Amino acid sequence: MKALKKRVLAKRASDAAKGEDPVAADALGSDAEAGRRRPARPPRPLLGTARMTAEAHGTTELLLSRIRDVPDYPKPGVLFKDITPLLADPEAFAVLTDTLAGLCTAHGATKIAGLEARGFILAAPVAVRAGLGFIPVRKAGKLPGATLRQAYELEYGTAEIEVHAEDLAAGDRVMVIDDVLATGGTAEASIDLIRRAGAEVAGVAVLMELGFLPGRARLEPALDGAPLTALITV
Repeated sequence: MKALKKRVLAKRASDAAKGEDPVAADALGSDAEAGRRRPARPPRPLLGTARMTAEAHGTTELLLSRIRDVPDYPKPGVLFKDITPLLADPEAFAVLTDTLAGLCTAHGATKIAGLEARGFILAAPVAVRAGLGFIPVRKAGKLPGATLRQAYELEYGTAEIEVHAEDLAAGDRVMVIDDVLATGGTAEASIDLIRRAGAEVAGVAVLMELGFLPGRARLEPALDGAPLTALITV
């Protein structure tokens, strides 16, 4: 009887391995049957730095493809970078908004300051996406309430920007957002203005940096270690 029982068990194990006895296959945990049932494994996603690099490259290419070059505007010899096609493309605008909102979160911002005027267009939806308050940094004389003002130098003369005094307070961490970093005068003044109000600068983020102009070098002392991020450099 024992010999017969051994032969039966051996036969069932053999049948299970061939897939001919599904009950035994389930009972014995047949590797062959499991192999036939297991779906194909999908490709492993990129991880860590490799994934972030790939995503950043894709974002840069998308944004660049939606920026139009306009020669001889606003005067002869100037190549103007027009971002209105980007703003008109809902996919590109959403990617830009998400990317800037991610920077605000990563740097611990509690409020977002947009610089007049195109900085308003970028910064307001970023504030909504990040769940933060939006502060317009305006040219002097454009705000109705009590304001703080900051003067800065232009190539020929000076200018002033201002914010409502009640919009900034000690403990705030403010991310400054603008469309373009050129000479850096307005961004530098906004940093000084934020700090005069008792708040901290979480960083400066721009869609595009004109690398042939000295904006970054001008901002570095004022940033005092706070990050400056340009999604595109031309």
